[in-house]
Amino acid sequence: MGDGTAVPKGTAPGARQPEQDARARREAEEQERLDRRLGSIRHKIIVLSGKGGVGKSSVAANLAITLAQQGKSVGLLDIDIHGPSVPRLLGLEGSQVRGTEDTIIPVATAAGVKVMSIGFLLRTGDDAVIWRGPLKYNVIKQFLRDVEWGDLDYLIIDSPPGTGDEPLSVAQLIADADGTVIVTTPQALAISDVRKSISFARQLQLPVLGVIENMSGFVCPECGASVDVFGTGGGEEMAGDMGVPFLGRIPIDPGIVGAGDAGELGSYLESDSPGAKAFADAARKLVAPIDATETAGTAGKGR
Repeated sequence: MGDGTAVPKGTAPGARQPEQDARARREAEEQERLDRRLGSIRHKIIVLSGKGGVGKSSVAANLAITLAQQGKSVGLLDIDIHGPSVPRLLGLEGSQVRGTEDTIIPVATAAGVKVMSIGFLLRTGDDAVIWRGPLKYNVIKQFLRDVEWGDLDYLIIDSPPGTGDEPLSVAQLIADADGTVIVTTPQALAISDVRKSISFARQLQLPVLGVIENMSGFVCPECGASVDVFGTGGGEEMAGDMGVPFLGRIPIDPGIVGAGDAGELGSYLESDSPGAKAFADAARKLVAPIDATETAGTAGKGR
């Protein structure tokens, strides 16, 4: 061709244009659906951790239920593709999602939290998901685009540990996310990895809403005494060093372990236990600045 553009042998000029136009229309329609779904969710919070084994999914599930018990409408999206534990934590194992060709109905807990997880789509809990990055990106996009979340105050998103494909994908797909909550334990190794998560969030211009120190001391169920099994104060000190809010400490509470294994977190969080009180306090600290900003913005519009 005169303009130097190479055309594959046997392909007439412009023959691929209809196919390209059709693809562009599909992508535009998908983006419109994604924007519409996310537009009905007021606040989106991504829960991260620097390493595994710190109880990130437990914190995400407990925060979602606690916010629902505080009167918020809440959704919980589990994007831990390789290790989905949210269905077990919430007593939803074996639940089936319903829907149409382009709509998925999430599973609801007794507390009213709307939940979606790849775990609902596996035949058994022993099935392994062996996917590379592009497949994981597409399924996360589908969950955000096709799940009928309805009007929500908060969507809590449980990401796998680290700074890999899943947290990167969801941060890119949700351009207006309020930010991230990062979970750690008091151990120096966990705190070192959390610093990387904070740097990851900052590089993506994702606000860090706060740090939660999980497994922060064992509370004796008999005498109420606390033993600092993994040390103390490391999470709060690190948050101060990194200039991010500290949302609180969640103790090692046998009650919360049993409730998670039994899928009865809702009942546990309504109790007067140390862990339930700690989650309620952390949730209030998390949403207070968000609610204050929203109230100020509404008042400003009314002037």
